[in-house]
Amino acid sequence: MGSGVAFFFSLVSAEPIKRPPSPCDISYPSDATIEWNCRTMRPGESLERMFQQAWIEVARFNRIDRRHARPGVRLKVPRRLDELTSFQPVPLRYHPADHDEQFILIDLSEQFLGAYEYGALRFAVPIASGNGGGETPTGEYRLTAAHRTHESRLYTIEGTERPYPMNFALRFLMNPAGVSYWIHGLDLPGYPASHGCIGLYA
Repeated sequence: MGSGVAFFFSLVSAEPIKRPPSPCDISYPSDATIEWNCRTMRPGESLERMFQQAWIEVARFNRIDRRHARPGVRLKVPRRLDELTSFQPVPLRYHPADHDEQFILIDLSEQFLGAYEYGALRFAVPIASGNGGGETPTGEYRLTAAHRTHESRLYTIEGTERPYPMNFALRFLMNPAGVSYWIHGLDLPGYPASHGCIGLYA
């Protein structure tokens, strides 16, 4: 990777939790910025049917992808959907990155990633980090490898012997035991669910 790429994890990490069934069971600091209620999805409902054009913003607010938004899941539903257009749980300006051409901030307490150029936020997306059984390391790192079609050497697709796909993978750490940690494509179930990697919607 280029020398201008810096990588940083927020030192504020989420409390270890048991795997909850729905986004409503997770609390984020930014929850206080928008008034919302919990709503259980019913049979036949989908994000698109429930929220029409606002479904992407609702999914982003819940840190969930459409595959995991299914009947029985309890979603955080803002009282005013239009407030989601300005919802931003990471800072618009990150001054420690003012001199970095490219910088990634990952806030584990918010389960969000922000991509910066010279300290200015360019985009922000939800993540799924370590689930308490496999913690995501915190600290400051540089990306050391990139692989478009990477596969896990430790984990398989549930119910199969096929290696778990880690598409568009960026390695940020290899620990002394030789275990690598990556940012990569992953399901977003609405709560921390990885073995320590940073999962993005793929």
